[in-house]
Amino acid sequence: MKKTLYFALLTIFSLSTAPAFATKSSTNAAETSTEATAKLSESEISNYRARVEEIRDMDKSEMSASEKMELKSELKDIKETMHRDGTYIIVGGSTLIIIILILLLL
Repeated sequence: MKKTLYFALLTIFSLSTAPAFATKSSTNAAETSTEATAKLSESEISNYRARVEEIRDMDKSEMSASEKMELKSELKDIKETMHRDGTYIIVGGSTLIIIILILLLL
């Protein structure tokens, strides 16, 4: 019984973590490796923050839909650039519950 429960929990845990390892595939691997190793300097970070504040303070009510989409994509690019340097792990609620159950059963 205990062994069956362990394997069932292990299967659920392994299936729930599969999307966490999915990444965007890049056509140019050399470009990706140089981007991943490059760290942002303090001046670049402050420039990005200033641009985000500038976009946030804009009056968007008079803009067209295409201009709003361009601003949104620019903000998304800035966010990706800022997160590229940091390492973070996303743990879902179900995965957290399963980890706790496994720790309690062992």
